Amino acid sequence: MNIVYKSDPERGRRWAALFAELAPEADFRLWPDIGDPEEVEYLIAWQPPDNLMQRFPNLRVLFSVGAGADQFDYARLPPELPVVRMIEPGLTQGMVEYVTFAVLGLHRDMPRYLQQQRRAEWQPHPMVPAAQRRIGVMGLGQLGEASLAALTALGFPCHGWSRTPRELPGVRCWAGREQLPDFLAACDILVCLLPLTAETHGLLNRDLFNQLPRGAALVQAGRGAQLNQPDLLAALAEGQLSAAVLDVTDPEPLPADHPFWQHPALWLTPHIASQTQPESAVASLLDNLRRFERGEPMTGVVDRQRGY
Repeated sequence: MNIVYKSDPERGRRWAALFAELAPEADFRLWPDIGDPEEVEYLIAWQPPDNLMQRFPNLRVLFSVGAGADQFDYARLPPELPVVRMIEPGLTQGMVEYVTFAVLGLHRDMPRYLQQQRRAEWQPHPMVPAAQRRIGVMGLGQLGEASLAALTALGFPCHGWSRTPRELPGVRCWAGREQLPDFLAACDILVCLLPLTAETHGLLNRDLFNQLPRGAALVQAGRGAQLNQPDLLAALAEGQLSAAVLDVTDPEPLPADHPFWQHPALWLTPHIASQTQPESAVASLLDNLRRFERGEPMTGVVDRQRGY
């Protein structure tokens, strides 16, 4: 089992120690010390090197270090090469925490109170009960499902939307483009956890915002290219949206003079909503490696037609 890790070096050293403990039979190498490239069977990376198959002619699987795999240029990858997203408990828990924090912050009017604090203004506002604040989550994969479970437990009426029909306990689910308008109309706070595909690129735009109830809020933890930035600024200026929490942007980081940095109704975080935890990530990846070597299906294999 010959593996190369090409991502954050500090995290890679922790992975190397865990592999030595949990899979001492594996030959785990940290980029750029790859040894004989013809021996490399598995690559773990966020961005693979150029000329991937020429560099690693015997590569069997490409693993993403994150939950997404839209960063790969599939036109440059052999169609038969399996590409696998990271699915592990640490990623899920991190996203649940972030979505819960963002929704609760918006629900309790924290952007407004932060603005008041900066003006030294002491002014309470009426509190809306959770039972009267409708939450909608776009994207009902593992992250969306877990986030909705936490939000329903807090007493929010929850709605979920996905490309294909789903059923989740305590959640009203909607599916497909034809049901998107009715879903949006039922969202006081909209959470985007969609993968980036050709269909979701630019999806968060003026047309979508105008289908939300006036004064709704947005949590964007999907991918930066899904958001039309001028349309968001216009929706905030017009009062169609009251506030937004953004963890992803395009580009990352934003230029220093970008209006998002100083906008009073925006909370901006640097793509930290969910991060792989070394212990659980290595355990999950080892399970997939062993599945593959036994000829069993792996979890998280990307369907290139769907884009995730």
